[in-house]
Amino acid sequence: MNWKDIPSLAALRAFEALARHGSLSGAARELNVTHAAVSQHLRQLESALDEPLARREGQGMALTDAGRDLALALGEGFARIAEGVAQLRDRRAQRLVVVALTPSFAESWLMPRIGGFWSAHPEVEIRLAPSIALADLRRDGIDIAIRFGNGDWPGLTAEPLTASRFAVVAAPGYTKARSIDDLGRLTAHDWFFSAAASEQRLWGRAIGVDFATLGAREMANNGMVVSAVRAGLGLSIQALALVEPDLLSGQLVSLHEGDAEGLAYYLVTRPEPLSPGARLFRRWLRRAAG
Repeated sequence: MNWKDIPSLAALRAFEALARHGSLSGAARELNVTHAAVSQHLRQLESALDEPLARREGQGMALTDAGRDLALALGEGFARIAEGVAQLRDRRAQRLVVVALTPSFAESWLMPRIGGFWSAHPEVEIRLAPSIALADLRRDGIDIAIRFGNGDWPGLTAEPLTASRFAVVAAPGYTKARSIDDLGRLTAHDWFFSAAASEQRLWGRAIGVDFATLGAREMANNGMVVSAVRAGLGLSIQALALVEPDLLSGQLVSLHEGDAEGLAYYLVTRPEPLSPGARLFRRWLRRAAG
């Protein structure tokens, strides 16, 4: 195919629209251009092909025999292009998996593990959407959500993924200088949380920590929170998976840890069938959670 022999694609597109609508104004509205622009494209096309393609007839345009032949070929050609583009987009949509989850879970549980999925399934694109806001799966185009709570989300399918293992942590120097002998006295101390610490607050309430009386300092992100606690400035509730290296090295100590009864991380999906990519990722999540 020699592209030099093919007229302007813009002119061909304008003529195909004119042929379907039967008028310059109809084609102009579809293409979001002026009436004059469509007329100019028609003249350019007729000049390039050295053949009249349409003539005015009443309020509209009538095609010549050559114009009808060209319109038929263009309609079939553009339809095939549209079909090919739609198929490619559908293939990508089947590979793309959008996952809503909390920043804390992404940092402490998913990111240390997800490399295994990427290695096994490089054809699947995982797009993470971390947020403390409860996503609307259908409206927000979410394939899978990982939520922390009791599993009660009406209209959605929820299955337990993994337990909620959290701990109240502090620096060794902080605990030596202060009396911390039971949960009831924790409210007398300085606390640090990130703005996205939704799970930590739920877990704390479940073990009897009254956040209304804490007067906790809120940091922009959890990394700043952990740094403040390491420096001996106060206490925080942290996912054990995230602070395990600090606990093993002795930089932090655990004052209280465990699961909160009735709370866990859940795999949440819409009732309708998942895409092939989403099914692969859900299966991997189940295995990774063990």
